[in-house]
Amino acid sequence: MQKAIVVYYLTEKKNNLSDLNQLLQEGWKVVSQSAMSGAGGGGAVYSLVTIEKD
Repeated sequence: MQKAIVVYYLTEKKNNLSDLNQLLQEGWKVVSQSAMSGAGGGGAVYSLVTIEKD
Protein backbone atom coordinates (compact mmCIF):
# COMPACT_ATOMS: atom_id res chain seq x y z
CA MET A 1 0.00 0.00 0.00
CA GLN A 2 1.24 3.52 -0.76
CA LYS A 3 0.32 6.95 0.56
CA ALA A 4 1.25 10.42 -0.57
CA ILE A 5 1.51 13.20 2.01
CA VAL A 6 2.50 16.83 1.76
CA VAL A 7 5.06 17.71 4.40
CA TYR A 8 5.29 21.39 5.22
CA TYR A 9 7.63 23.49 7.32
CA LEU A 10 6.78 27.11 8.11
CA THR A 11 8.55 27.54 11.47
CA GLU A 12 9.88 25.38 14.29
CA LYS A 13 6.36 25.28 15.77
CA LYS A 14 4.33 25.31 12.54
CA ASN A 15 5.07 22.13 10.61
CA ASN A 16 3.85 18.56 10.28
CA LEU A 17 7.15 16.72 10.56
CA SER A 18 5.79 14.82 13.55
CA ASP A 19 3.12 13.28 11.28
CA LEU A 20 5.79 11.93 8.92
CA ASN A 21 7.95 10.75 11.82
CA GLN A 22 4.96 8.89 13.32
CA LEU A 23 4.30 7.06 10.04
CA LEU A 24 7.97 6.09 9.79
CA GLN A 25 7.89 4.72 13.35
CA GLU A 26 4.85 2.65 12.34
CA GLY A 27 6.90 0.92 9.65
CA TRP A 28 6.21 3.05 6.59
CA LYS A 29 9.19 3.62 4.26
CA VAL A 30 9.87 6.63 2.05
CA VAL A 31 9.64 5.72 -1.65
CA SER A 32 10.16 9.18 -3.13
CA GLN A 33 10.26 12.85 -2.26
CA SER A 34 9.68 15.86 -4.51
CA ALA A 35 10.05 19.52 -3.64
CA MET A 36 6.98 21.68 -4.23
CA SER A 37 6.85 25.43 -4.64
CA GLY A 38 5.26 27.45 -1.87
CA ALA A 39 2.24 29.63 -2.53
CA GLY A 40 2.82 33.33 -1.99
CA GLY A 41 6.31 33.08 -0.53
CA GLY A 42 6.69 33.61 3.19
CA GLY A 43 9.52 31.11 3.58
CA ALA A 44 7.32 28.01 3.75
CA VAL A 45 8.76 24.75 2.44
CA TYR A 46 6.57 21.99 0.98
CA SER A 47 7.50 18.49 -0.12
CA LEU A 48 5.42 15.70 -1.62
CA VAL A 49 6.47 12.45 0.08
CA THR A 50 5.35 9.02 -1.14
CA ILE A 51 5.55 6.28 1.48
CA GLU A 52 4.71 2.59 1.40
CA LYS A 53 4.08 -0.26 3.79
CA ASP A 54 3.75 -3.98 3.09
